[in-house]
Amino acid sequence: MAHTAVTTHAWIATARSSTPRSISGCRAARSISLPRSCQVWMLSRLYNERAEYHTPEILAACTSGAEFLRKHVRREDDRVYFCVAANGEPVKLQRKVFAECFFVMAMSEYALAIKASQPELSASIFAEALAVFEAVLRFSKDLTQVGVQPMSGQPATHALAIPMITLNVICEIRRYNGDRIYETEAAACIPQIMLHVKPDLKMVLEVVGPAGEVLDSSEGRLLNPGHAIEAGWFILDYASKYGGEKAAELQQVALDMIEWSYDLGWDHEYGGIYYFLDSKGHTPELLEWPMKLWWVHNETMVATLMAYKVTREEKWWKKFVQVTNYTMARFPDSEENALQIPLAGPGSKPLQPGGEWFGYLDRFGRVSQRFKGGPYKGCFHVPRALHLVEGMLRELLH
Repeated sequence: MAHTAVTTHAWIATARSSTPRSISGCRAARSISLPRSCQVWMLSRLYNERAEYHTPEILAACTSGAEFLRKHVRREDDRVYFCVAANGEPVKLQRKVFAECFFVMAMSEYALAIKASQPELSASIFAEALAVFEAVLRFSKDLTQVGVQPMSGQPATHALAIPMITLNVICEIRRYNGDRIYETEAAACIPQIMLHVKPDLKMVLEVVGPAGEVLDSSEGRLLNPGHAIEAGWFILDYASKYGGEKAAELQQVALDMIEWSYDLGWDHEYGGIYYFLDSKGHTPELLEWPMKLWWVHNETMVATLMAYKVTREEKWWKKFVQVTNYTMARFPDSEENALQIPLAGPGSKPLQPGGEWFGYLDRFGRVSQRFKGGPYKGCFHVPRALHLVEGMLRELLH
């Protein structure tokens, strides 16, 4: 249980402050709204679910962050800035919908945190979250509304990212009232994700044609194992809560997505999971393809343990142990910099906690970038994974 506390503590001060900060000695020149949204979501979730975090200090940190987001990052047209200055002035607006999605998650979870103590304010904030999510649904159907301008020679494509995050956000929104809001939209996400699942190839393609066509281009051959694994556990989670008669079918799809992507993505020479691969074995166009990133391994820890919890099959436990041992031995910043979970066998060593994790390793498992906070790495993937893994391990033990 201490691992979540170690990584979360480093971020609490930044949530209370309107001055942008990063971790590991770097002072940020800007306040990044995407990690701040993730931070408000994460701290609110811990406040709502863990007794040790249900404290005035944590709620104050959530409130400070939420107030900053509400005041500075949401526009009148329900676009959400990706980056703002320390004084709240806008710096960057992406041609994507992900800043909006994380804003929705942050506001809905924070609204749940204050629902009992401040019901009127809570309802108002949740309504804000729903308004932005309605905009996300509109934007997702027509990305020209967020500034995407397709070129005449550019083939039509369908990306995995939007349906998978939409499904996850709907599951998050439903926590507020415990209802099945956005049932039609959630159901529509599944076939959109399935366009990318190719049983004949035993692969999950990141980008396909509008009807799921396999595109023989560097973009069409792109595999993002961590993304596919994350999408897999999103479906597992959805199936367990809302799958109904289709739960078993959805679970099998999710298990296939996770297993194929893990087996393809695992580096059998140096360990860890590649960032990108090419479906035909060519060298990927993206220069960072052989790197090992924190979030990929975080999501794989969650997915493999969730798969074990659903199936109780030993292969999933072995995968969980393998990826967890690799992850905890290399990403946490600690003097010993090593952890093996107790069931891994003899020679296990305890973690020597040192705060937030490094995020970027080279193929050989060496730290590539020493900063620990930035535009894409904040208080999210690490504590979310640890929180979810700890929760599942408690359930399995009891």
